[in-house]
Amino acid sequence: MTDTIVTGAERAIETLKPLLGDRLVTSDAVRTHHSHDTSYMEPVLPDAVAFPKTEAEVQAIVKACAENDVPVIPYGIGSSMEGHTIPVRGGITIDTREMSQIVEILPEDGLAVVQSGVTRKRLNEELRATGLMFSVDPGADASLGGMASTRGSGTMAYRYGTMRDNVMALRAVTANADVVKTGSRARKSSTGYDLTHLFVGAEGTLGVITELTVRLHPIPEAISSAVCAFPDVGSAVQAVIMAVQYGIPMARVEFLDEVAIANVNNYSKTTMEVAPTLLFEFHGTPAWAEEQAKLVEQITQEFGGKDFQWSADADERAKLWQARHDLYWATKAMRPGCELFTADICVPISRLAEAILGAQQGIQGSFLQGQIIGHVGDGNYHVAYPIMPGNAEELAEAERLADKLVEHSLELGGTASGEHGIGVGKLKFLRAEHGDAAVEAMKAIKRALDPKGIMNPGKMGQEG
Repeated sequence: MTDTIVTGAERAIETLKPLLGDRLVTSDAVRTHHSHDTSYMEPVLPDAVAFPKTEAEVQAIVKACAENDVPVIPYGIGSSMEGHTIPVRGGITIDTREMSQIVEILPEDGLAVVQSGVTRKRLNEELRATGLMFSVDPGADASLGGMASTRGSGTMAYRYGTMRDNVMALRAVTANADVVKTGSRARKSSTGYDLTHLFVGAEGTLGVITELTVRLHPIPEAISSAVCAFPDVGSAVQAVIMAVQYGIPMARVEFLDEVAIANVNNYSKTTMEVAPTLLFEFHGTPAWAEEQAKLVEQITQEFGGKDFQWSADADERAKLWQARHDLYWATKAMRPGCELFTADICVPISRLAEAILGAQQGIQGSFLQGQIIGHVGDGNYHVAYPIMPGNAEELAEAERLADKLVEHSLELGGTASGEHGIGVGKLKFLRAEHGDAAVEAMKAIKRALDPKGIMNPGKMGQEG
C-alpha cells in the first residue's frame, strides 16, 4: 500500500469546513477567478477560497493556516494591477466580499466605520442623505479594504488625498490570528507607533484588514467640469503645473493623450477633439466653482489651450467622468484580445512635463502602441501598452519601456508607483527606490509580525 500524503492546505481545509460550509470553495471555477488580478501576470491557483462574514471567521481561517504553514492571500474584488492577489505559493485566498456591513455612519464627526468588503460606490450610496461623500475614487468599484491595502488614490486625490489620508483607524487580523486595533476616531493623536499607516499600503503582507474607519467630506454645493484640448503634451502639462502653483483647489485634473482621447471617443461615443486634453472638475459654492473655472481657463489659454468647454450640468459631467473611468476597457478595445501592461509613475510636479515627454518618446521609438493618461495634479501618470497574451517579444518590450520609465522617475526624485502599489510587478525596484537599509527594516517588520511568512508570501517584506 502507498500512504497518501496530506498537505498542509488539505489539513487547513478540513479544519475549516465545519465552520464555513459552502463558503469554503475548492471548485476550479472559483479558484481560477481568484488566481489573477487585472495585470498581465501569469495566474496561480489558490488551494481554496474562503468567504468569511465576520472578523472571528477571519481569525479562524488565519489560525488554521498558521498551524499548517499555509499561505493566506487577502482579496477584495481583484481590481489590483500589479499581481497583489496572485497566490504565488498557493494557499487559501480570503475573499472579503461577504464582509460588506456598513457598521456606523457618524455625520457629526465626518466618519464612517465599515467592514473591509464594502465598496466605495456602496458607501457613497448610503451617504447620500447625509450630505457627505467618501472621496477616494480609483475608477474601479474597489473594496475599501483593498484600496487601503494598496494605498490607492485616483482622480480626486489632488484635492481630498489618498487612502493614506482618509483612513483614520482600522482593525486587522495578524499572522498569529490576533486582532490589532489601530488609530481612533479623534482627528489627531501622538501616542504609540502609527500602526494604521503601517497596514495601509502593506498589501496584505502583515495581516488581513477587517474593518476601517474612514474620513468623509461634505458634498460640495456646486460641481462643474471642463474640457480643454492642447497643441501638444508639453503645453497641457505646463498648464497643470501653473494651475497647481497658483494654488487653485481643483477637485480633479486628468490628462489624456491623443491616443486615449481616440479610444474614449470610440468606446464611449464622445466627440472630443483628438488631441492632448485636460479634464477638470471644480467644487465649491456656485460662484467659487465658476471662479476656479475662469482662472484655469485663463491659464490654459497661456499655453495654447483651445475651446475650453465648461459646464455645471450634472448629466454632462457624469457622462464625461464615466467615459474617463471606462478608459481601461476602451484601451483594451483598441486591440481586441489584448492585456494591458501598465506603468504607474509619480514624480515631483516640477518634473512632470519632462517625465511624460520621456514616456511619449519611448512609445514613438517602439513597435508597441501605447497611451498616456494621468492624475496629473499630483504628478501621477500612467502608460498602458496593449500586448497579446503569450507574445514573449511584446512582453519583453513592454517590460523594457516600463522599466525605463521607473528608472527615469527615480532619477527625477519620484517613485516606482503612485497608486497601484508594488505587488509582484514592481518588487524589483524596491531597493533602488528606498535603499538597502529601508528594505531590511521592512523585512524586519515582516518577520516580527509574520515569523512563518504566511501572509501574502512572495511580496513585500520577503523579497526585494
